[in-house]
Amino acid sequence: MRRFFYAANLDDGNNKSEDNNNNQPHYPKLNTLAIGDSLILTETITHHWCRVLRANSGEQGILFDGFGGEYLVELATISKKQATAILLTHNTDDRTAPFISKIGLVISRGERMDYAIQKSTELGVTAIQLLSSHHGEVHLKPLQVDKKVAHWQQVAIAACEQCGLNRPPLIIAPVPITTWLQTQAKPSSDNTTSAGPDDRLSKVIDSQIAVGSAMTTLSQDPYYQQLQQQADLSLMLSVPAAAQPLMPTTLLKVLAQPLPYINLLVGPEGGLSTDECEQAQQVGFAAWQIGRRVLRTETAPVVALATLHALSDL
Repeated sequence: MRRFFYAANLDDGNNKSEDNNNNQPHYPKLNTLAIGDSLILTETITHHWCRVLRANSGEQGILFDGFGGEYLVELATISKKQATAILLTHNTDDRTAPFISKIGLVISRGERMDYAIQKSTELGVTAIQLLSSHHGEVHLKPLQVDKKVAHWQQVAIAACEQCGLNRPPLIIAPVPITTWLQTQAKPSSDNTTSAGPDDRLSKVIDSQIAVGSAMTTLSQDPYYQQLQQQADLSLMLSVPAAAQPLMPTTLLKVLAQPLPYINLLVGPEGGLSTDECEQAQQVGFAAWQIGRRVLRTETAPVVALATLHALSDL
């Protein structure tokens, strides 16, 4: 059965701001509606389902908006301008990974980057922080950022539609790796408390989601707000080294916790510079070499996430 991401643009149906109701249809969060309610399908869904796939009234599909679960719907009306559907049932299964994960991923070229994002999504990554680095092949110009991030976000959404995941990962706009690593240092015990998120992480997430209102709104959901907490373990994917253990000794212990939060750092094809590696280690990233081979930059996050899944099942 066809699955579609329904991009909600408002928190609830009571928001009637002038900026929204004159120019853009209201796409409410699905959990604010009741079974049996009718809703207007987004332009993207209408185009794909009704025009490209030539669906007819009465056909059924599945909608998910990232706020939890999925909804079986039935096409009700189709016109030149819009289509409507009826909510039939709600399935609460999100199919998320048994851990929260964020990948700091140095941008690579073309299909390699699309592959890394697509497969990481299929393996349940929670967020991907795009990075530029000294040896990185790609350095986006300011005018390119929104378009490229929107493209990669759509790659992730399409992967969710295919694989059954109901919470798409957030694709966070690029920053220099040195800037991002500065936000990853654990706060000292003198100026932090046990409650509340790290303000520095919050500012990074809040200021860099550059994909439009739908994902910005989604990022405020409690599931994604967990990304504002300090990670339980930070791992830097490393090339094989004889004196280095294959796996950090704390990894299995962390994965045994309820919903642990794992940070992964994946460098570019040319590898991280010596200074970047040293900075990562200084802020708590442990080196992790998976096997005895050198993995490509688009392969490393996929293998790392798959390994985390396998170790979580032990």
